[in-house]
Amino acid sequence: MDEVITGQLEQADERWLRHWLRGPTRTRWESSPVQVGDPAPDLDLVDSLGNPTRLSAFWADRPAHLFLMRHFGCSCMKDRWGQLNQELPQLAAAGLGAVAIGMGEPERTRLFMEARSITVPVLCDPEGRAYDAYGVVEGPIPTVLHDFEWSPGDEETGRELADSRRGGDLRLVDNPWILPAEFIVDRRGLIRHAHRYQYCEDYPPATVLVGAARSAASA
Repeated sequence: MDEVITGQLEQADERWLRHWLRGPTRTRWESSPVQVGDPAPDLDLVDSLGNPTRLSAFWADRPAHLFLMRHFGCSCMKDRWGQLNQELPQLAAAGLGAVAIGMGEPERTRLFMEARSITVPVLCDPEGRAYDAYGVVEGPIPTVLHDFEWSPGDEETGRELADSRRGGDLRLVDNPWILPAEFIVDRRGLIRHAHRYQYCEDYPPATVLVGAARSAASA
């Protein structure tokens, strides 16, 4: 592993620990988030190769499935990508393109894509601008950890968890409290379906996404 990725991972480890120690702080919206019928926020990001990419390019020609992910070490996201890799042909047959957004830098994102066998574009948003624009919030403790006992400032438990996962593909990085969200955006740039996870394993059924895709295609 080269020095760039090693440095990025170490910094991402420290971000995870800082977020872990303080707990979730953004668990509610201060104003109404974007919803069905609203224009999808359009942002300039970079892809996994570092190329500047306009988000609206993904819905310019056909409806898009937009997936804002949890952190790269989340076991729920590993399971979700296992599902999505099987569902992508079905979603493509319904007319959907796909793009994901993650919290990593390009180098770390490429490492993640390889580990999860991801074939769709993954855009990089380490500053969380897209997460804020799409109304993605942090989950309360039970939503993310279920019955795991957590207390603020518990550095010993945090470091034990991080150390136990550091050597594998579920390394704990970035913000552990962010919940995922999935959107269907039509060619006019309007949101046709908004699924903000209520808990980590709250995966939307493929049939719902297909139905939203067909609705978007007919708009």
